[in-house]
Amino acid sequence: MMQFRDLHRQYEALKPAIDNALLQAVASSAYIMGPQVAALEHQLADYVGVKHCISCANGTDALSLALMAWGLGPGDAVFVPDFTFFASAEVVAHQGATPVFVDVDMVTYNISVADLEAKFASLPSHLKPRAIVAVDLFGLPADFPALRQFAQQHGLLILEDAAQGFGGSIGNQRACSFGDIATTSFFPAKPLGCYGDGGAVFTDNDEWADLIRSYRVHGKGADKYDNVRIGLNSRLDTLQAAILQVKLKAFEDYELDAVNHVASLYDSHLAGKITTPQIPSGHLSSWAQYTVQLPNRDAVKQVLQSEGIPSVVYYPKPMSAQTAFASVAELQSPCPNAAKLSSTVLSLPMHPYMNPDEIVFVAQKLLAAI
Repeated sequence: MMQFRDLHRQYEALKPAIDNALLQAVASSAYIMGPQVAALEHQLADYVGVKHCISCANGTDALSLALMAWGLGPGDAVFVPDFTFFASAEVVAHQGATPVFVDVDMVTYNISVADLEAKFASLPSHLKPRAIVAVDLFGLPADFPALRQFAQQHGLLILEDAAQGFGGSIGNQRACSFGDIATTSFFPAKPLGCYGDGGAVFTDNDEWADLIRSYRVHGKGADKYDNVRIGLNSRLDTLQAAILQVKLKAFEDYELDAVNHVASLYDSHLAGKITTPQIPSGHLSSWAQYTVQLPNRDAVKQVLQSEGIPSVVYYPKPMSAQTAFASVAELQSPCPNAAKLSSTVLSLPMHPYMNPDEIVFVAQKLLAAI
């Protein structure tokens, strides 16, 4: 059966290198914060083009560590896109701050700067605007030139949530370098994924980097038994770092190019017939998902399933409609684009190891189902 993101096919292609990396990590007995972790952090920082990369246990912790470094808490407002994964707003609420949901662009799926301006202008007086969480949804970087201009005008920090965006770029600048702090996830299905949970934080700010390194290990000071602040237990396992070193090389060497080729083949069969993803000029997506819009989405999904084609709805419910955020519902004004997308989007099988015959098969069955 066709896989939505074929990690087994990737493993078969990388098996000798991955197996060797795992054996070396196991033989070293340095299972926690082994040398592979520091080496990976340097490699990731070099790839992204920032001074500091601090790895951690998962992408959600990466977001939390950023907000902790900024000292966000009760009374602070953080603007979050209404159409994204729950963690992007969950971490804001977990800090005691208030997520304010912003609509997204119907073409890019990313946060709408126009609606951000409207939400900022209507913010209740008891909340202090502090930051923007800009998600690089489905692999495409958000509109950071416009976001940066808005943030500087209003004294806001930008947290780039590049959980899906690692490898994307605008011009010569890569994702994970656009925010004051940026984060990514190494969940297995991400563009760069490990074989479990993992994440990383990126920044050029020395002070924030030092704080994050402390927070990720129980708020340590000079050593792990000198605890100077309340932190987390959020370290990347050595085994996962070893896997990611192998995968990062493949990602740089050919996977990013391959996944963009897969997207171009999808476009050649589907563009003009349905609403396909659009990549703004000068942007490069890392294609965490290839997401189309269909008015009869649920019926088409069932037909594809009957043909052995997996598809996924990212996301069936906007953030503002989540039960967990009912207590802040009075702060929210409508996000019609997010609501519409939640009922029309469908993500198709997408990974660097898809072959042309599979893409043709998916496209033909999709168009027939419509």
